[in-house]
Amino acid sequence: MSAAQTFPHISSPGNADTLLLPAFADPHVHLDKAFTADLVHNPAGDLAGAIEAWLAFRGSQSVADVQARAARAARELLRHGSTAVRAHADAGPGVGTQAVEALVALRDQLAGIVDVQVVAGVGPVVTGAAGAEARAALAAALDAGADLIGGAPALDDDPAGAYDVLVAAALEAGVGLDLHVDETLDPGTFTLPWLIDRVAGGFPHPVVVDHVVSLAVQPPGVRHATAERLAAQGIGVITLPATNLYLQGRGEGTPTARGLTAIRTLLDAGVTVAAGADNVRDPFNPTGRLDPLETASLLVTAGHLTPDEALAAVTTAPRALLGLPPATDGDVVALPASSVSDAIAGAPPQRVVSREGRVVARTTVTTWEEGAA
Repeated sequence: MSAAQTFPHISSPGNADTLLLPAFADPHVHLDKAFTADLVHNPAGDLAGAIEAWLAFRGSQSVADVQARAARAARELLRHGSTAVRAHADAGPGVGTQAVEALVALRDQLAGIVDVQVVAGVGPVVTGAAGAEARAALAAALDAGADLIGGAPALDDDPAGAYDVLVAAALEAGVGLDLHVDETLDPGTFTLPWLIDRVAGGFPHPVVVDHVVSLAVQPPGVRHATAERLAAQGIGVITLPATNLYLQGRGEGTPTARGLTAIRTLLDAGVTVAAGADNVRDPFNPTGRLDPLETASLLVTAGHLTPDEALAAVTTAPRALLGLPPATDGDVVALPASSVSDAIAGAPPQRVVSREGRVVARTTVTTWEEGAA
């Protein structure tokens, strides 16, 4: 199928080839935090510093503030070719449900253009008396329209109890789970098996785990056995290379382990592995372009995936984890490139994005060079 058969021809400098790719999907992005790096500083540059800085800031923003930044981020994702997005929004002390409300409104605004799913990221503490406010916020977030339940059990004083709370809440609400799990290179923090234990009895809703960084530093036997259990339960994994490469492995010298999960082990076991932008220009990651081709490039460079595998992680795999049907011939991104590897390497900004055969975004580029013919 040529580009002209679906939508208008794309002219490009130098008459470059036009490549059609399936529309991208970003399965994990924090739209509520995007573009706050200049407002929320993280001098330590690590995860603990980012969490501390964000918790001190998040209650000072309004729903309008969140919605404006989230809309900007979602529009950038669309221009780059993403027609489906799963966004994590904070819910809990100091912020209540305002981030969820902002993203639910954005979901309605973009309906028919971008499929937006909203995860209520509750916490950080959800157990005991200290977690009462967070649990109440979770209930309110679901009432406000959140699609799934999120959270980070490893940050709770009682991680096992946190899994109990979140699994029970998901069962009661009849929704899926999308959890931040073991976002550390510390092999002693390995709570993932506890989640698998709790859903192995027949949890009826989709389960996705994000980050799972410490899986990569477990002994080989543990890595392989865990990957096989994930595959058997149909639990998907989302790796977030940009943010975790920035946050993890800090210290003196160059780390031998970087902040990615055991991608190859998971793929070999048959686990669906997708990748997302995660944090973009906020205290968790001061960079990022909201471009799935940037994510794919990092998967090739740091994750040692082939270009085709990296492309699948930002196209077919995330749509599967989001419960969406595969992209059709009318759901494509057209860009000037000669191959998948050329597209990932160059990430050309000139793109046309089609949704169900209708152009929903177009970026054109004009280049001038002195002395050029």
